[in-house]
Amino acid sequence: MTPESQKKIFWVTLFGIAMGWLEAAVVVYLRLLYYPEGFTFPVKGVSWNIGMVELGREIATVLMLLALGILVGRSALERFGYFIYAFGVWDLIYYVGLRLVLGWPPSLLTWDVLFLIPLPWIGPVLAPVLASLAMMGACLLIVRREDQNRPMHPAWWMWIVEILCGSIIIFSFIVDYRIAFISEVPDRFHWEIFFLGYLPGIALFLYAWRKSDSSLRSE
Repeated sequence: MTPESQKKIFWVTLFGIAMGWLEAAVVVYLRLLYYPEGFTFPVKGVSWNIGMVELGREIATVLMLLALGILVGRSALERFGYFIYAFGVWDLIYYVGLRLVLGWPPSLLTWDVLFLIPLPWIGPVLAPVLASLAMMGACLLIVRREDQNRPMHPAWWMWIVEILCGSIIIFSFIVDYRIAFISEVPDRFHWEIFFLGYLPGIALFLYAWRKSDSSLRSE
């Protein structure tokens, strides 16, 4: 990785850390208001106004991370890579912040409400952690290709499959979202659905990356 890319990774990482801590701080306040005895299921309802504020906050967070990727990246794929890298750092630091301040989550298998768009996402903390690590790793590999002047150019069908894999992962989070509002703790997370999208998505990305690596060595 070139010094310029190392510098970008450093500042994007710092940005993600700051945003993750800010997100954790907001959630600390919300949990003290709505869950003074500690966060647990079932999820408590909020007023329409607060619900809209939360949706707006999530949309704003994604837009800020996306804007960062657009400003830093050199190509469309690298911009997307920096976006998902910042997203991954933000998500990991968010849980680190909650752990430091609230002592929560007690374990990686603790259930959480992960996101609200388009429906509430629920799942054990381990699931978004795995997704975040995969996104961060993908970005580093994309940047490496850009630095070698050999950017990845995935075929159209690869994009379709990757989108499908991502959709399957999201489905694993929202398939039982109603349970979070009516039961103490969901019975089980659909790991079989999660890994049906997670593992093939990683495998296909690595295939596309190695394919460009082979093309580079052959020149």
